[in-house]
Amino acid sequence: MSALVSEYFTFISPILKNKHTAIINGLIGLGTVISQTAYNILAFNCPCSPKKNYLYGLAAIGVPALAFFVIGVMLNRNTWDVLHECRTRKCRKLSGTAAFALVGSIVGRAVVAPVTWFVFSLLRGEAYVCAFSEFIDPSSLDNFPPTTETPEIMARFPCKDLPAPLMNFTGKVERQLKYESQLIGWLLVGIISLSIFLLLCLKHCCSSLGFLQEAYWSQYRSSEQALFQRTAEVHAKLNAAESVKSFFGIVELDNQEKELLEKSQGARKVIPSLDWNRITGVYMYREINDAPMYSRLNKWAHYTNENKELPK
Repeated sequence: MSALVSEYFTFISPILKNKHTAIINGLIGLGTVISQTAYNILAFNCPCSPKKNYLYGLAAIGVPALAFFVIGVMLNRNTWDVLHECRTRKCRKLSGTAAFALVGSIVGRAVVAPVTWFVFSLLRGEAYVCAFSEFIDPSSLDNFPPTTETPEIMARFPCKDLPAPLMNFTGKVERQLKYESQLIGWLLVGIISLSIFLLLCLKHCCSSLGFLQEAYWSQYRSSEQALFQRTAEVHAKLNAAESVKSFFGIVELDNQEKELLEKSQGARKVIPSLDWNRITGVYMYREINDAPMYSRLNKWAHYTNENKELPK
């Protein structure tokens, strides 16, 4: 069991320590708060009708959160790494621990915006007031006049479309519902914060890597991704230039592109699909003859430099 926990936290440790990820998550959360505020000001419009209130209020809280979650999963690179792993390697090397860790990392990143939307909606309270106003028991309100159309009357409180004798109860109803909504919101904030703290503590206790090596691994992954992306952009441009020149006989390049072309004379013109597949997919930290392999690309370079056959 300890080995499984160690493998899990070895996988997610770069994610938890990645400052770039923390910044991105902060920006996502801020953008979600701004979007939620704009929605409440510009678009939120409670129908103030029995049954419709409940559906509209819950939809205002849940549907945008679900949409943010789906978008977060789609934009996560690990999602497509899993699909590539299952397509090309039939998930043979994707152990249960690795699969659980990978799904956890995907979900963990994708829930930042949904949780922010959900919590901030509860703290503001408008959607909750709309959804649950019709379920308030009038007997809980002092001196509330008797009425035969209780659900219909209570559902109209969010819009303040009420008979004159009931207008004095608007503030009481809103305060009661916002109290419940904000209480749930703060409880969620506390539970989520405590869960993150316990997760970080467990990660540090169970990780098989030292603190400095974890920090180095995180830095390596960030650097490799940034360098790979920039180099791939340049390589693709040069490859495209070769194709355009073959077709037209000439190619129009600016001075910077001409310098890049001169510097890249030794670049690989064609990269086989087999090599692309070998550096793509899920990867768990491994060591070969006490040499750490920090990524699939790092592993590919190690075997290439050693002139050994790379395992599939």
